[in-house]
Amino acid sequence: MSDDQTRVRDFFSARAANWDSRFPDDGPAYRDAAFELRLRHGHRVLDAGCGTGRALPALREAVGPSGVVVGIDLTPAMLEAATRAGRDREGQLLLGDVTRLPLRDASLDAVFGAGLVSHLPDPAANLRELSRVVRPGGILALFHPIGRAALAARQGRRLTPDDLRAEANLRPLLAHAGWQLTSYIDEDARFLALAVRED
Repeated sequence: MSDDQTRVRDFFSARAANWDSRFPDDGPAYRDAAFELRLRHGHRVLDAGCGTGRALPALREAVGPSGVVVGIDLTPAMLEAATRAGRDREGQLLLGDVTRLPLRDASLDAVFGAGLVSHLPDPAANLRELSRVVRPGGILALFHPIGRAALAARQGRRLTPDDLRAEANLRPLLAHAGWQLTSYIDEDARFLALAVRED
């Protein structure tokens, strides 16, 4: 396991048991963000870095019983918390690394990534890996239940120009990875960047 993977796994392992209780009011924001993917019944969607699976119920609702929902996470403790919460009934949970997905090329209609980008060891390459598994015209949603400024304040830091989720940085990063940014929202109550997989 790489140092980056170990750091991420250690960070989330220590927080998994109390993760949902620390952020009890995020459910509606996850639901709204999942709705923005414009999924239809029968679609196939991945929750990349799914954590405790808070997006899985909304994604399942969007794709219906005929659709496919997969959640993948690097941290066993997070997947255990998702299972304890009953979210494993909403989709298949996989222990794995979003930088090397065990999925076929162009096998998905969409990818949902909550709080994902800041934990990617090589964002350009890792976003390319996400584009590999999405069909042309498919959607990527990069989401956080609070905006960049609110998150920085919560973490006791200031926003800097090199912030990866700043639109000026995110747009070219996505473009180099095969995505076209189509919508960008950064407000106190949420961060949501939507991108389309290019042909």
